[in-house]
Amino acid sequence: MTMPDLEHALDALVGRVSSLREARAAYPSDLAPTLDAALAELDTAAELLHEARVELRKSPKRGGKKDAGQRELKLLRQVFRAFPVPVIVLDGGGVVRRINPETSRVLGSPDGYLVGRSFPLLVDVSRRAAFRSHLTSVLQTGQPSAFETRLAHQGRTHVVQLALTRLTMPGEPQQMVAAVALPTEVQLPEPGARRPEQSDGALLIAAARRQDLLTRTATLLLDEEALRQPVALPRTTRMLAADWADWVIADMVRDGLPRRSIVVAPKSHPVGDLARQVESCDPAGSQVVSQVLERRSGVVHEMVDDETLLGFCAEGPLLTAMGAGSLVCVPIGAGDGALTLVRTHDKPPFTLADLSVLQEVGLQLGLAVRAQSSFQSRSRAADALSASVAPRNLPNVPGYEAAAIYHPGASVGAEFYDVFPVSGGWGFAMGGAAGKGEEAASVSAMVRGGLRVLSVWDDDPGLVIRKVNEALVAQGTGMFVMALAGFVQGRRIRLASAGHHPAALLQPDGNVRFAAGGGVPLGISPEAETGTEELTLRVGETLVLYSEGLISSRNEAGEPYGEERLADMLGRCAGQAPSTVVKAIEADRSVFSGGQVWDEIVVLALRGV
Repeated sequence: MTMPDLEHALDALVGRVSSLREARAAYPSDLAPTLDAALAELDTAAELLHEARVELRKSPKRGGKKDAGQRELKLLRQVFRAFPVPVIVLDGGGVVRRINPETSRVLGSPDGYLVGRSFPLLVDVSRRAAFRSHLTSVLQTGQPSAFETRLAHQGRTHVVQLALTRLTMPGEPQQMVAAVALPTEVQLPEPGARRPEQSDGALLIAAARRQDLLTRTATLLLDEEALRQPVALPRTTRMLAADWADWVIADMVRDGLPRRSIVVAPKSHPVGDLARQVESCDPAGSQVVSQVLERRSGVVHEMVDDETLLGFCAEGPLLTAMGAGSLVCVPIGAGDGALTLVRTHDKPPFTLADLSVLQEVGLQLGLAVRAQSSFQSRSRAADALSASVAPRNLPNVPGYEAAAIYHPGASVGAEFYDVFPVSGGWGFAMGGAAGKGEEAASVSAMVRGGLRVLSVWDDDPGLVIRKVNEALVAQGTGMFVMALAGFVQGRRIRLASAGHHPAALLQPDGNVRFAAGGGVPLGISPEAETGTEELTLRVGETLVLYSEGLISSRNEAGEPYGEERLADMLGRCAGQAPSTVVKAIEADRSVFSGGQVWDEIVVLALRGV
């Protein structure tokens, strides 16, 4: 065959392949005739390649051996580039050495993008082993081989008839294999069409999706529930699995080692052995997770060349079992863990732009996890402190009915109240350190405990308060505490006050009078000054103790709730049970202050029965 004949045959082949594409588009439900004709054209293409090689060998040797070799290479490149079907030249290991423009167009990749990458990664997972067997057979026997398989790349999937032929490339020391792929079940883009991912509209949409991801992540992680409950990690992984990946894996560092925390499998994937194998796989054996945790920076594999990156399962490399085509792994926070996203072969690969936005997601997630841990730690501390300044339940005091209400403020406060047994009767106490936070609460807890302990040996509340004051001054906390203590023996109650608000006595007829109160708060001077008083609590009378937070509550005009409003409110509660009284007081205060609570509200009521 002469060169003009060869060029004419190539032009004719181009025309027939174009006709086959039109037939495929016009009759999508009747593929058998089109497929038969396509296979025939594949045979024709192989024959033309063979005849081109023979023709090159017959070329005259003008200009010496070097010039002839150059002409051969030039002609071969021209034929290779002009060939109207995808042709890939592979080395013995299946690595792509050359691809023609038609291959790039069909697979949707930039020219030369696949060169140097492993071709089996494009082949359907179920057919990779068969492909490698065919490749080895062609290299060893020299006999061509053809079989049907599926190729996936850049979000495109193609069912192709793949023909393999051994060839010797000029200047190459090892034998090569030419793979000719004729798609049989896809509608190919028109020649010269711009790739969708390169269009301005697609780029804008992709950028908008990335920005939307950051916004949704921030909204999700700033939710109050994400602080109170350990939901930040599962919520984020589920969100990413819904729109950004087929598999999402979160590994958190605990005791210095990464531990697999969450695995989200594809929605279409049954919850079965593979998902459980991924969950049970030790992330310490994953190259990519170890690399990300060590370097504290993310990595992206647009094409997964090494399928062992994520470790192994019973079926072999995890990424092989998952059908991975692309992978991105980013740190969670500052080395708190690693977030791995995997896409299968039939999905668009991750890009550097995706890596950038996912690193930001990982950073936000790490901050949320740390904030959650800190919040829960502080919450547990606050609960413990609250338990140390307020009893869970009030004991039954013979001859009396008691009730209390405790409303926490905006921060960890320092108010306390208590009812406890004493020598020969019962005791009660109320007070609070001047200040807020954990230190103030701990001081209040110390005073409450001191009142309880010392009351076992002393039946004089004034003496007990003075001893607690001595201990508080010796501690050198720098805080002072307002406190009120009372000892109950029969109907007689002895009160001792250290700068606390006076108790209110509600009589059955609705009359309200206040105790003397007085004294100096604890912790100010070694010599405590207390205000003492003794009264008799008859049947139907109610003694009410209240905190500074109740009296100092303010309305919109800045006016305090005050003791006069309290007395008026108590007058309307005459004859009612202590539980009703304390609830009525809190409800009235809430209406007065518009539902706002700044300081702790404590009310304790004791009624003679």
